[in-house]
Amino acid sequence: MKNKGFFLIGIALLLFSCKTAYLDSAISIEKKDIEKQTDSTAFVNLKNYSSDFVFEMKYATSDNFLKESVYPCAECFLQAKTVKHLLEANKQFLALGYRIKIYDCYRPKSIQKKMWKIVPDANYVANPKKGSIHNRGGAVDITLVDSLGVELDMGTKFDFFGEEASHNYQNFPENILKNRMFLKEIMLKNNFKSFDSEWWHYNLAGSNKDKIYNLKWNCH
Repeated sequence: MKNKGFFLIGIALLLFSCKTAYLDSAISIEKKDIEKQTDSTAFVNLKNYSSDFVFEMKYATSDNFLKESVYPCAECFLQAKTVKHLLEANKQFLALGYRIKIYDCYRPKSIQKKMWKIVPDANYVANPKKGSIHNRGGAVDITLVDSLGVELDMGTKFDFFGEEASHNYQNFPENILKNRMFLKEIMLKNNFKSFDSEWWHYNLAGSNKDKIYNLKWNCH
């Protein structure tokens, strides 16, 4: 009987682990305080903590290098610790007359697999076997807009895969190089790390050690 009990418990745990976890896309009426979120690894919706970001979630549309929508709705979920540092970075940009525009945030592993199936090229899409920092809730794809909502010229479009998208590429007019450096300097000051080949991609420092998640959206 004892062994049978352990067997039943094991089956129950297995069934529970196979369930898909969902992130609720509902937006709260009042903005929440990220400092009151005690679990730094909890996934939260950035829209519930600030109205000061601009959102253009590219993978919820067909306007991306995949040429199709792979997200069920346009939400920006991140680990709470990522949101905390992103809020502080945006606060500093706002004080200077700019704000962050979001292209991509957390990406479920199932979506990573779908991207890999469409474009199985590690130069463009992270191999889902290794996972992306996006799959860990620690990465954001961003740019900056001015007080009129106009994007700063960064030299290439988002998801342009060529040497011109690299931080190391210097064959641009001075204003473009300054725009990239402006974005980079403040993000680095707020515990983010840049990604050499993509001017738009920033990882929260240490997030590469976090686990990969396959949380899905409960869209409203």
